[in-house]
This record gives sequence, structure tokens and C-alpha cells, in this order.
Amino acid sequence: MFTIRIYGGNFMKRMKKLMLQFAVVIALVVSTGGAGSFAASPTTAFAATKYSTNADECVDGVCFVPQYADDGRENYAIVSPVGYHDVPMISQAKRLDSLKGKTIALVGGSFMAVTTHNELKRCIEKEFPTAKIYMFDDVGQAGPYSVFGQTEKTKAFQDKLKELKVDALIVGNCGCGLCTTKETGDSIAAEYIGIPTVTVAAPTFVAQVHSTGVNRGVPVLRTAEYPGAFASHSTDELKKNAREVLWPQIKTALTTQITKEEIEKYAPEGKRPADEIIYYGNYDEIQEYMQINGWTDGLPVVPPTDEKIQEYLKFTGFKGTDVLGTFAIAYRECSVYTVAANAVMAGVPPEFMPVCVAFVQGMNNGEWRRPLASTHGWTPFAWLNGPLARQLGIDNQQGMISEKANKALGRFIDLAMLNIGGYYVKENRMGSFGYLTPFTFSEDEEACAKIGWKPYHVQHGYDLNANTITAGSALAWGNNITPATDDAQKIMNLMAFDITEKQQNGLGNTKPQVPRTVFITEYVAKDLAKEYKTKSDLEDALIETARRPLALRTYAHYWANTGSQQYKRRSFDEHYEMLKKDEAEQAKLTPTPEWYKPIIDEKEIMTIATMNKGDTAFLVTGDANRNKVQVMPGGGFVTTEIKLPENWNELVSPLGYEPIENFYLKANFNKDEGKKASGATKKQQSAGKTPKQPKKPVRPMR
Repeated sequence: MFTIRIYGGNFMKRMKKLMLQFAVVIALVVSTGGAGSFAASPTTAFAATKYSTNADECVDGVCFVPQYADDGRENYAIVSPVGYHDVPMISQAKRLDSLKGKTIALVGGSFMAVTTHNELKRCIEKEFPTAKIYMFDDVGQAGPYSVFGQTEKTKAFQDKLKELKVDALIVGNCGCGLCTTKETGDSIAAEYIGIPTVTVAAPTFVAQVHSTGVNRGVPVLRTAEYPGAFASHSTDELKKNAREVLWPQIKTALTTQITKEEIEKYAPEGKRPADEIIYYGNYDEIQEYMQINGWTDGLPVVPPTDEKIQEYLKFTGFKGTDVLGTFAIAYRECSVYTVAANAVMAGVPPEFMPVCVAFVQGMNNGEWRRPLASTHGWTPFAWLNGPLARQLGIDNQQGMISEKANKALGRFIDLAMLNIGGYYVKENRMGSFGYLTPFTFSEDEEACAKIGWKPYHVQHGYDLNANTITAGSALAWGNNITPATDDAQKIMNLMAFDITEKQQNGLGNTKPQVPRTVFITEYVAKDLAKEYKTKSDLEDALIETARRPLALRTYAHYWANTGSQQYKRRSFDEHYEMLKKDEAEQAKLTPTPEWYKPIIDEKEIMTIATMNKGDTAFLVTGDANRNKVQVMPGGGFVTTEIKLPENWNELVSPLGYEPIENFYLKANFNKDEGKKASGATKKQQSAGKTPKQPKKPVRPMR
């Protein structure tokens, strides 16, 4: 027997995900005798439910449920893996009675907004000639809106709206994941100061507009849906759609009052204790329940029962009620209990909980999470440094991300983003072709010690035997290079060639310099270390060498621009000169890169920088018996220290683990970063003597 505590009408945040067929899914008979039956209706599906309707069988709201049904299948009483939405909703101002004589601002600028907004301006002037209109630079932009504190840009935007006495705001255009976050920042900033808004969005970004508003405290962000992809339409099509499709929606959105039904649709109320039992059923029913509510990545999960969660909490040093923070993108408050629920579902062992907690603690870092909503499909990943990775058996050799322990942690990242961060595909994760599964691995610190290169966490100020997890994101996987030489400079040139070919977004049409993660297998790293004593030395050489011809950069930025059609604004040559003068490009005349010499006769050409100091993570990892380098462009990094309970060894010893001290390393790393070795054959300082470490824990993965 186990118990379910009944809390009455507490409802989950994501009721809109509930389907009508839910009643069919969860209606089940758990006893054919006189004990009664369990069923739930669509209107009470998220309330805690009890086994029997007989009040005599429940005491103080605690009801007893059989652990097994009559057919022998085990029953599970599960909790929710979703944190609270912790942002209070504002009371929005009344919409306008009419646009006649009103002051209207059209702001934004993404995805052909110059064309559509100007056409909308003509529509306003024609139908409401007494209206006053402000455009683009007259007002400026707010940028992405943060509930943690408005930026100076957002405050200036709000002040300008007040100064101009703006009555209504038309915002657009939303045609990509990051652009939608940026453009809706204008709408949200305006709604917070009582100005009605409407946001123009392509069909697949309408849901993102709504969720972005709710996540930042605005119950209803009205939208005008554009029919298709902005940048694929001709000027005539854009104008026609602005007149015939957008304009009628915009008038309605600004002059129709927000209804109670709209608020309930996008921002339903409700709060519950983290350990409240929200559903009871057998394994198959639990899976379907999770799928219906959008709490899984589409694969089966381990039912998150309170009993299992309590087992996981033992390995944290925290109480289940301890709150780790409020996490974007949905601004949900997350307790350690909720982290454990997702760890249980992912199938990671209980002793991995300190790693899971540390990962979640880093999830709010802006540099890491900023690109995750993009249509370009950034895949989050993480790597471990320190003795804990060796103790738990987090792999860094052949097939590393495919090893069971590594895959389980990757699955946790997926579920944490979904249930803690609130990232939902087709709602605010807008990858045009979807996403790869998150992955994890560790750096081979024993190889680093042999070579004399500092492991990543030591580079960033942590002790060698501290435990850390670093989160990053990638736009590519595989397609690695195989240096067929032991010449350090030649290997560096090959890496530089590969780096210039692997940029953010298609053809490198956005930022000229981007973060990257670079995997280097042990013996390639050893060859590089003959010339480059430290990772920093290698980075300096690559920054100098990995330069891209300005002509190629211009071609990508001109014809494959993420936002708008550049050829309608200026000629190719004018665009070339514009980029040449842009300080961010770091354009200058340099020797022709070695890999272009067979096809370019000039000794010097105009190139741009593709790397900035400190933006690249160099990791010694992967199959030590293969000569490989893998370059992955992506987003920024965040490193979090993994804190272990004081009685860690006592906790993990019964599971078959050796004491963590057995996995400590001693090493003498090269310290004179920024200086190359005096000779290519100079012998590297050797690592201190350490006991031979087992590659895998004694305890098998479950």
C-alpha cells in the first residue's frame, strides 16, 4: 500500500496541454470488488485524486491506494516535474475604442519590417487621417524584456513612449526564434506602462509571442499573423499581405477588449506543493499522461514517485524544499525536489544528483541560454571536470557521448530545459529542423597532465581536484578533421582552416567572431604541445591564423542574411565596403591564408577575424588512439562548481564506488601562457605519480 494526500482544487500551469481524450486515457478500474474505482475528468485531471470515494477509507485527506492492480501491474503515484511560474501577471490596460485621432508607433525592424510597416502606415493614414504616426528610429527599441530588472535600453524606450504620448504600438516582424524574443520586448515594455500593442508574426512564431509575454508577466500579447515567410516574399507580396491580411487583424487587436477567456487560455492560475501527487496509474498510463501534458521528450520516463525522489535527495546535501532560483525562459521557481523529479524521469542514478543540481544552477546564465530558442538549432551539452567525473565513470574515450552514463545525463538536460526552463519545441524553441539530443562527456585530465596543458576548469581558476560542470551549445556535430602529420604548425593551420569554415548560422552570416568548442584527442594534443606549450598559446596562434576572406564574409552576409534582403538596400560592393569599415569585423590586409594559396595569386588579401580571445574552449577528449580534432561553433559557456555532501564517500560506498580521493590527480602544468615553447622538441613536464584509476565505476548503470 502507499498513500496519496488530497489537496483539493490545485491546478497545474500547463492545463492548455490537456486533451479531451484525457478522461479516456486515465479512467481505469483498480478493483472489481467493493473498494471502488479511480477515474478523473478533463476538468479535474490535475487535482490530486484518491482511490476510494468512501470517506471512511481516508483520514485527514490521506487515502490508501493498492500498490498493484488486480491484473498484477504496479501502480505509481507521481508528482509533477514542472516548477512554479514565478512571475506575477500584470493587469493590462483597456484596448482603444478607435484609432481615430490616436498616436500610433510602428517599431521593430526585423524580417522586412521596413516594407510591411511603411505599408501599414499608409493604411492608417488612409483610414484614420487624424492619427499621428511615429516610425522606427522616432521611438527606438526596448530589446528583450527581463523580469529580473529592466535594462537602460528598455527604460529609455518606455520613457520615449511616454514622452511621445503613444496610444498604441505595432511591433514586428517576428520570423525567427531570437528575433521574436527581441521584438516582443517592445510589446511587453509597452504593456507594462499601459499601452495596448499588437505584434506581427509569421504563423509558426505566434505561439512564441504568447509564451514570451506570459513568461514575462503579460497575460495576453495580441498578434497579427503574417501568411508565410517574410523574406521569401517579393515587395509587392509583402505590401499586399500588409494591407489585406495584417491591417484588419491589427485594427481588431487594438480596439477589442481582452476577454477573461483569453487570459485563462494563455495564463491560467494555479499553484501546488512540489510533492503533491498529481496522478495515479500504471506504467503505460503514466507514460501517456506525461506525453499529453508535454513533460517528456517523447521517450518513456521513469515514473517520478515521492519514494524515488527521496532516495535521490539523500545524495545532494540539500533539502527538497530548498529553492535554487527562478529560471528562464518560463521564469519558473525550481526547488531541489523538482530537480530530483526530472533526474528520476531521465533515468540517471541517484548519485548523479549533485551534477544535476549544478547544471540547473547554471541554467540562468544569459550567454549560455541566449541562443537556445533560435531557429538555427543550437543543441545544449555539458562536460565535467574533476575527480567526480572519473569516480562516476563519465566517459571521455571512444564513443564518449554514446556511453550509458553520458547519455543519461544528456537526457536530464533535455528534461530540465523542458520542465524547469520551460523550453517547448514549436512554442519557444524554434529550430527549423529540430534539435539533436543534448550530450555530456568529460575532459581527459590525465592526458592533460601528461602533456602539460591545464584542464578547462583549471584554466578558469578552479583547483585541479575541484568538480565542475560546464554547459555550452553547438550548431554542428561530427565532420571532424584528421591531421595526417605530427608537425604542430601544420596541425594548427588545419584547425584554423576548419574554424573559418564553421561559423554560427548558415555560411557565417551573423556575428563575425563566435564561441566554439574544440575537441582534440590526446596524441594530436601532444603533437601540438611541442610548439604550443599551453592551450592559450594555441588559441593565440589560431586567432592570428584563422582569418576569413572579407569577400566570402560579404557574400554570406549579403545573400544569406538572417533578417532581411540586403540586395534591396545596397549593391554588393557597397555592402563589402560597409563591412570593411565595421570595427566588429576586424577587417585588415593580411597574408593570404595558406589553404587559399593554391587558388589565390595575391600574397595579401582583406580578411576578417573569426575568433576572439577567451571565446573558445579547447578540450583534450575523445578516442586517444585516433588522430582527431572536432570544431563545434555554438554559444557561450557557463561553469558551475559541483558541491558534494560532506558524507559523500559514506553515501556512495555501498553502491560500489571507491573513495573520491582515489581519483585525485597531481600535476605540474606549464605556467608561462602566452609564450611558445623555445623548441619544438622541448620535453614537456610530466604529471605526478598517481594511482592507476579505473575507467568505470564498479557499480553498473541501471
